[in-house]
Amino acid sequence: MALYRFRVTFEDYDDVTREIDIKSTQTFEDLHRAIHQSTGYNAQYPSSFYISNDQWIKGEEITYLPNQKRIDRGIALMEKVKLSNRIDDPHQKFYYTFNFDRPFDFHVELMKIILDETPGVTYPAIIKSVGEAPRQFVTVADAETAATAETGDDFDFLHEMGMNHEDTEDFSEVDETGEAVAEEHEEEHEEDEFGSEFADDEGFEDDSKSHEDY
Repeated sequence: MALYRFRVTFEDYDDVTREIDIKSTQTFEDLHRAIHQSTGYNAQYPSSFYISNDQWIKGEEITYLPNQKRIDRGIALMEKVKLSNRIDDPHQKFYYTFNFDRPFDFHVELMKIILDETPGVTYPAIIKSVGEAPRQFVTVADAETAATAETGDDFDFLHEMGMNHEDTEDFSEVDETGEAVAEEHEEEHEEDEFGSEFADDEGFEDDSKSHEDY
């Protein structure tokens, strides 16, 4: 019985690749599950393979856990379609989208056809794994860590000055209200000047009254 060797790569992560051997009589669902055995993802999410050309243009769809719209359109189901029924090219390509709600896109390419199975091997078999797959879901903690990493360089100068992150609040207040504070000081200064003038005038009136008494 023939084996297919597929190379699987993330569309957006070129440095992460997997190679999987699978029997020609096994199904697209078997390949779907093998891919996520290699990534560590939970495979129980709606997904689809698309028969593709050399430019990865999507053709016929083969789906898993379809929504009602796909059911109504009569899209073929992964568990019912054998790989051999959709391969007519020694370098057949499939565009694969996993989890439509939070998708990862993959390129799946047939690398070679192997005529004999290896005794004692259970197929599908992951024969090569390069690179760590990105997290299936990004948690709040992951997002905060990423945000800290992105902004960390902005605060390097504070560490050099012996200041911490909280000290940046003072800078923020100055940046946002510095102009208003300056205007407030100007108004106070003007009030002091006028106040001083009026104070002198009052003093002058008091002096004049005192002279009249005399």
